[in-house]
Amino acid sequence: MSSETLSPRLQEFLSSNRVAYDTMTHPHAFTARDTAASAHIDSHEMVKTVMVRLDGKLAMAVLPSDEWLDLAQLRKASGAREVALASESDFSDRFPECEVGAMPPFGNLYAMDVYAAASLAEDDDIAFNAGSHRELMRMGWHDFERLVHPRVVELARH
Repeated sequence: MSSETLSPRLQEFLSSNRVAYDTMTHPHAFTARDTAASAHIDSHEMVKTVMVRLDGKLAMAVLPSDEWLDLAQLRKASGAREVALASESDFSDRFPECEVGAMPPFGNLYAMDVYAAASLAEDDDIAFNAGSHRELMRMGWHDFERLVHPRVVELARH
């Protein structure tokens, strides 16, 4: 895979922290579940990044592609009074090197809080969009947790 299709910011961050990762090209897909199927990855290992507003501030909710975000649980876990899904126009300019909807779950690189589903901690590896709807990155959950410092909380339903 050509490295210019991956998020340069993410590649540099992972390299500087000496994190091992694999990349994979797959047929064009928009949803995390479709991406998992086209890449032949377990749908629980494939994570999706859902952009949310917590009291008006952008944040990321990261959960397996086979689960759905529960806004009430996220509200409770975050302590926010108002929780809503963010619109594309709210965040499209925050990820200039990424296709809209294909941003990697590294909110720390974009000055955003990250909330990760507790069920992800049960997996050894996670896979996620790497800046486009055709490339994936796969890495160890523990490396992701160490680098991103997400708040690991109950925020999803099956």
